[in-house]
Amino acid sequence: MKGLYYGNGKLEFRADLPMPVAAPGEALIRVLKAGICRTDLEIAAGYMDFTGIPGHEFVGIVEKTENPALVGARVVGEINCGCGACEFCARHEPNHCPTRTVLGIKGRDGAFAEYLTLPEKNLHHVPDSLSDDEAVFVEPLSAAYRMMEQVPVRGMNVLVLGDGKLGILTAQAVEILKGNVTLCGRHPRKLKVLEGTNVCAVLESELKPGKQYDVVVDATGRPEGIVKALALTRPRGSLVLKSTVANPVKLDLNAVVINEISIVGSRCGPFVHGLALMETGKIKLKQMIDRAYPLEEGLKAFEAAGKPGALKVLIG
Repeated sequence: MKGLYYGNGKLEFRADLPMPVAAPGEALIRVLKAGICRTDLEIAAGYMDFTGIPGHEFVGIVEKTENPALVGARVVGEINCGCGACEFCARHEPNHCPTRTVLGIKGRDGAFAEYLTLPEKNLHHVPDSLSDDEAVFVEPLSAAYRMMEQVPVRGMNVLVLGDGKLGILTAQAVEILKGNVTLCGRHPRKLKVLEGTNVCAVLESELKPGKQYDVVVDATGRPEGIVKALALTRPRGSLVLKSTVANPVKLDLNAVVINEISIVGSRCGPFVHGLALMETGKIKLKQMIDRAYPLEEGLKAFEAAGKPGALKVLIG
């Protein structure tokens, strides 16, 4: 099998990878398209000490499964695979199962290959109205929505720091859910994606000095992003952390105590919400795609995705 493999500190293309074997209750899926996100770039820098095939944003076709109704279906898949027996799995929270595997991130080979496996219960049918390119965004859009389950945004003044893919998706989701949202970034080309929406898109130099916000989202993907985000959060406001980075972060927590700020970690979200947001037709997705590379040029794809100002790069 062809795919990208990360090991011994190096990402490489290989044509000799073993075909994955679906365990009972799992499906074998042929990958159609996969997207490179910031987490994948951090994994290639050593994040999570992962070894194997990275990649977790994908759309594919079910090739083999015990459930004949799924064979041939075009699907996306939730990436956290719980044990099914612990207290978190019993509460339908496999993303916190202590022995979980995570597609392309922890203990499970991912989507930058010809095939992958996932539990059948993790799979969602992709509506015919969505293209393969759009379907790749279900995972990050669901992750963007997750914070709306954790903190109120309706009527709140919300600042999203970071004009990467997750930041742009988060800002659009907040707008749809009636938050007054500003997205702050560094790249005019990225901010242009939000033209025609009610998101106020500004460069860092255009932020009003001294202004603070009810909710601040760190989606910068940079270690220093949380420090800036904390300074922009008003007393008794909420700071939502969406960034995962390979390098550790130092943070002075005195301001958190003095200003009674709530810090919320926010990760994966249920795909049902991401799919519902997509089907509104209000989320700009195709405008976020830079280019698609064939799997054989996956290393070039990673190089392109890591360049400053890059938007979404697809493989497949």
